[in-house]
Amino acid sequence: MRHLIIGTAGHIDHGKTTLVKALTGIDTDRLKEEKERGISIELGFAFLTLPDGIQAGIVDVPGHERFEKTMLAGVGGIDLVILVIAADEGVMPQTREHLHICELLQVKRGLVAVTKADLVEAEWLEMVRADVVETLKGTFLDGSPVVPCSATTGQGLPELLQAIQAQAAAAEPKRTEGTVRLPIDRVFTIKGFGTVITGTLWSGTLVVGDEVAVLSADLRSRVRRLQVHGQTVERAVAGQRTAVNLPGLEVSQIERGDVLCLPGTLRASETFDATLSLLPDAPRPLVNRARIRFHLGTSERLARVVLLDREELQPGEQAYVHLRLETPSVSLPGDRYVIRSYSPAVTIGGGTILDPNPPRERRPRVKMIEHLRILEQGSPMDRLERLLLAAGFAPATSEELRARSDLDATAVADSLRELTEKGAAVLVGPKGEAGVLHVERLAQLEKEVLARLAEFHAKEPLKDGLAKEELRSKLPAQLTPATFGWMLARLTEAGKIAVERDKVRLAEHRPTLSAAEEELKAKIEAAYRGAAFQPPTPEGVLAGLQAERKLLQAVFRRMVDDGILVKVKEDIFLHREHSQQLRERVLAHFQTQPSINVGAMKDLFGVSRKYAIPFLEHLDDVRITRRQGDERVPYR
Repeated sequence: MRHLIIGTAGHIDHGKTTLVKALTGIDTDRLKEEKERGISIELGFAFLTLPDGIQAGIVDVPGHERFEKTMLAGVGGIDLVILVIAADEGVMPQTREHLHICELLQVKRGLVAVTKADLVEAEWLEMVRADVVETLKGTFLDGSPVVPCSATTGQGLPELLQAIQAQAAAAEPKRTEGTVRLPIDRVFTIKGFGTVITGTLWSGTLVVGDEVAVLSADLRSRVRRLQVHGQTVERAVAGQRTAVNLPGLEVSQIERGDVLCLPGTLRASETFDATLSLLPDAPRPLVNRARIRFHLGTSERLARVVLLDREELQPGEQAYVHLRLETPSVSLPGDRYVIRSYSPAVTIGGGTILDPNPPRERRPRVKMIEHLRILEQGSPMDRLERLLLAAGFAPATSEELRARSDLDATAVADSLRELTEKGAAVLVGPKGEAGVLHVERLAQLEKEVLARLAEFHAKEPLKDGLAKEELRSKLPAQLTPATFGWMLARLTEAGKIAVERDKVRLAEHRPTLSAAEEELKAKIEAAYRGAAFQPPTPEGVLAGLQAERKLLQAVFRRMVDDGILVKVKEDIFLHREHSQQLRERVLAHFQTQPSINVGAMKDLFGVSRKYAIPFLEHLDDVRITRRQGDERVPYR
């Protein structure tokens, strides 16, 4: 069964709500103030089953200019519009503004209902009809049905319903397999159930039990109940007016303009890259960095428009822009938006979102424009390549690329295959499970790794290599541990680096000592060999040598790395010969004794507690002994 959304549009008091009631039997004016004043203030909702079985949700919008932002919240996501024009007044200012808004949002189908036809003479009605046809020339409604009718007498309603049926049958169906996205237009509480949100499900399928997120606040809940057209259901699909019961959330936490989605599929952002068209009848040029009212879905945000190639956008012109919102919003590529001037609030233009999460780093204007041109006009493969470049050093999964490009799964898979085959992208992980990285970003990472290692070797020529975690800390923060490990394995396989235990070095790096350093090494070794089991502190040994302290420390560390000196404790090192003797004597001791303690260690090696206790602790660490009360026993 197909589902779609019909929206009303038109000037105040032209009979939109009355017409909806005549077609559906539902009065969409629910507020006391609306009843008293006879005008719509808030969005109203109804539903209609068309003769061919199509289920249509109807969004009835206010026509008063004071409630234009409410109208904008309702018209997003509609499949066709009924432009309502009263026969006794004809085309009025809000008629034109609503028509502009529908065009800017690229509503593709619709028709005109000339209401209150019973209140005028036939000749007047024909004049109004002719004026309507003239007004619609060059718009998306050019050539669409214009149906005179009366909600009071029923005149023309069968013809209107037939015209709606024809337009609905030709409307493009929404994508039920896409990203779940429901812009919220109402939030309220029902006693016994808690918080309920409503909106039009723009894409995807929502099922009872689904874990969901509400953006931009990133609230989490689970779908407890679903209703479509007042009926409880187990699932809701794209194109349906949907009410969702969200346990654990308060009404105060959610507002109109927030978006319901599945966790991890969408991301709120304060910046968008987009196209922008200024209406030909905009009252004035739009200056660079102008403050405007930004309308997307059901949200209204204050924002500034950064023009990328000029200082002023003239009426009727189009440009690429960078939008900086004062509070975050949620979008996908291809979403249409509308802007209104800050004051007075008048619709002046709109455009298409190209990149909903542009990179934060500053980019040359020329490169930005080229990037956006490809996102707007390029092939699916070209667009995905741009998104991979924009993703930086974090591999992008197929699911993430689908969300950012709004391409279907097949188009993403085909494009990624083409990119990898031509060498523009690389699969990350043993089987590519970590995602895809653009080859330019990978080259940058590898170059950075080699540069950091070269710097380290120049600074510390006697060290084996740089600790893995220290190396990772010097690379872009986007780099995950998994991607880092994969990249090291790739560089190792290519013979560019070597990884030994927790150290990384350039493949060609080999620590070598100069003649002077060899002489220092011999003196240090002699000091430790001569001291046997009562070794001096490193500080004591080095202080007696004539050389730069930094050089002495480097030689000492080199001897530790080479195993010539064995660390027992922070300031206690043994020559490797004595370290081996330490183990052998204790093991021999266990041939005749079941255990050893501090006293026995003192006697065995002729040392004080200063050395006996660290020796025992060291033997514990290397698993020769294990502690049992005050005694040590063989580890096994």
